[in-house]
Amino acid sequence: MANSLQTSTSISRVGFSSQFLGSNSASKASVSVSFPSSHTSLSFRFVETSREQSSRISATSKAESSSFDQVKIDLSLSPRVNSVKPSKTVAITDHATALAQAGVPVIRLAAGEPDFDTPAVIAEAGINAIREGYTRYTPNAGTLELRTAICHKLKEENGISYTSDQILVSNGAKQSILQAVLAVCSPGDEVIIPAPYWLLESKITEKSRLLILCSPSNPTGSIYPKKLLETIAEIVAKHPRLLVLSDEIYEHIIYAPATHMSFASLPGMWERTLTVNGFSKAFAMTGWRLGYIAGPKHFVAACNKIQSQITSGASSIAQKAGVAALGLGYAGGEAVSTMVKAFRERRDFLVKSFGELEGVKVSEPQGAFYLFIDFSSYYGIEAEGFGKIENSESLCQYLLDKAQVALVPGDAFGDDSCIRISYAASLTTLQAAFERIKKALISLRPVVPV
Repeated sequence: MANSLQTSTSISRVGFSSQFLGSNSASKASVSVSFPSSHTSLSFRFVETSREQSSRISATSKAESSSFDQVKIDLSLSPRVNSVKPSKTVAITDHATALAQAGVPVIRLAAGEPDFDTPAVIAEAGINAIREGYTRYTPNAGTLELRTAICHKLKEENGISYTSDQILVSNGAKQSILQAVLAVCSPGDEVIIPAPYWLLESKITEKSRLLILCSPSNPTGSIYPKKLLETIAEIVAKHPRLLVLSDEIYEHIIYAPATHMSFASLPGMWERTLTVNGFSKAFAMTGWRLGYIAGPKHFVAACNKIQSQITSGASSIAQKAGVAALGLGYAGGEAVSTMVKAFRERRDFLVKSFGELEGVKVSEPQGAFYLFIDFSSYYGIEAEGFGKIENSESLCQYLLDKAQVALVPGDAFGDDSCIRISYAASLTTLQAAFERIKKALISLRPVVPV
């Protein structure tokens, strides 16, 4: 039988510079990641340099013209790019997709993408937008129609009031988060991602600028209860510079008796909170790319300025679909509740099944559609024809090779003892995946004589 697993990871403190905001989490420890701020100001000028002094990577080609002896192409990349780690979730999903397209029967449980089609009413709104010629640029911040609908939703469902100029619609919640960080963080500032929560207060410094909360959580599926949020709010109130970015993209995918509460609804937190949400998860609209941020006008206007120079406004077609989604009723109405019911059935099956495996620790998620399972008891085992299982990444590779199931290693989320499994797939698919994983794990355990 499996032991219970506390769904908490670690506090990650991330240093911010004008080069790039990087994030590294480490299990059960605080990690400070700093980037030099020597590139704060950028200037463009022509400078003669010696090639012997340059560390840049160059490629040389022979030119046919007698005017040039050599043409040297500079292949160096920006320090911003070199400091970025590729998304493991995206990389694994792309790899699994490529295997499936090549005929390998891979079960893909890496991506956080509902397997349901976008509800028909929403899809039809997008189709009608195309047919009616609604295919041009919209205001950078989003159409007034959609922003007004978002204001109504936030008031009715979340208990927080905004005006249309305090809403910015973007190409997905990821863009909303990035723009918020760029808008409020300066060189030397720290961004804090907390868990376990009781360590939070001790990790806040005078450099702390932004606290990121995600409830329901990716990857654990845990939900911050009201009492805990109130405690966090009391801590935040003690630090004048500290703002909160509340990622609430999974708010409608919760399992009773758990409930969701928006951080901005707490006393004194509206002025300090940037609320991020979107349409991808609850409404099965991942490909529509539509998200938004709500907050005090001063901060939202700054995000708006950044967006105007990066992508401009979100798709006009997606925005019409977004209006239809918010018109489905409270919390997405029957269309969303039907999906949540299916997610709950899948969750219950996997929690029970993995809970019966030897050496596996699993806890029951309260929301979202992920399990974050501790498989660390299998680390250090030599797998025949594969090699030693060293960590979450090598175990995921083993399960992909041996069981042909694609999962995400926990080190991508700061906890190398765990693996994330998405149950945004049909129950039949999950049953097949579990049997494959079970068989692959059993083969790692030595046979004990009776």
